[in-house]
This record gives sequence, C-alpha cells and structure tokens, in this order.
Amino acid sequence: MTAAKVIEEIDSLSPNEQVKVIQHALKLAQTRQLTGEELGRLAQRMVESDDPAEIERLTSAITRGFYGE
Repeated sequence: MTAAKVIEEIDSLSPNEQVKVIQHALKLAQTRQLTGEELGRLAQRMVESDDPAEIERLTSAITRGFYGE
C-alpha cells in the first residue's frame, strides 16, 4: 500500500477514528529511531545554527532520534 492510499483511507475515516490515527502517528514520530541520513541532516543544521534555542532543540531531536525515546 502506498502512502497516498493510506492518506486517502485516513481521509475517509470518521473524525473519531482520525484522532486515533493522529495519536498513533505522533507516538510513532516520538519513539522511532532516525536513520543515519536523518541524524546527519539534523547535526548539520545544528552546526550551522547561531540560535541557542534552535541548537538545544536540535540536540534534543538528535538524542531522541538516536535512542528512540
């Protein structure tokens, strides 16, 4: 099944069922480990940033992405 088909199916769900899908997607986003490529892109953005808040946010994202919450 393609992502487009999954999205189409989600769009056809009732609002209550869509909420369940959204909650599941958020949980997946929080717990999955990132690929080396994804971690590398975050690290590059962190190195290039001059904003301390952005650096802290990226550091947290890298840590979470490496260990997977």
